[in-house]
Formats: sequence, C-alpha cells, structure tokens
Amino acid sequence: MENISTVVIVIHLMVVLALVVVVLLQRSEGGALGMGGGGGGMMSARGAANALTRTTGILAAAFFVTSLTLGILAKLDGNPGDILDNIPTNQTQPADGSAPTSVVPDLLPPSPEAPKSNVPDSN
Repeated sequence: MENISTVVIVIHLMVVLALVVVVLLQRSEGGALGMGGGGGGMMSARGAANALTRTTGILAAAFFVTSLTLGILAKLDGNPGDILDNIPTNQTQPADGSAPTSVVPDLLPPSPEAPKSNVPDSN
C-alpha cells in the first residue's frame, strides 16, 4: 500500500507543478498585474486561450482525483493517528516521591520573573 501511495504522491506533485505553470501562462483579462500576458506564439490568441483553459480543467480534475485517492489510501492504511502520538512520553517516577521528569526536552524557554512593583503596599 505504501508503494501505491508513493506513486500517487509523485503523480500529484507533477499535476500540481503543471497546473501552476498552465495557470501562470494564461493571459490576464484585467491586466491588473501589469504583465498583460502576451508574447505571441505559434497559435492564435483564441486558440491558445481555449487550449490553456481546457488544459487547466483537465489538470484541475486530475488534482481532485489524486487528492481524493491520497485521502482514501490514507484511510485504508489502517494506521490512523496523529503525528503527536509518535512523541515518546515515558516518564520516570523518582524514588523520593517528587514530581516525575519527562524524557521529552522542554522546548519553551523559562519564563522570566514577574517585575516587582514600585507601588508601596497599602497595608
């Protein structure tokens, strides 16, 4: 099942890259980006637009199919879980009864002490 997922992921990435390229090749209707498309080619403007539009639709459909296939393969994998489930949580209990220590390193820096107030106590 893992090999099939790898093949589908590679196909998915190729479809994504092709989709990005095809979308960027399309002529901007509003010209809001200032590029305006262009760079005349071998095909007429209408023929190129129709081919790019059709290609965009086909690649979008392929994107949806590969996305759904990856979701189904992940569901059928039989090992649903969270990435956080892979963090080791082995805790050791000290003999003296103090708080247990975790083998997971503390990722947050220690919090600074609260600043002391210069306001005199009202008592």
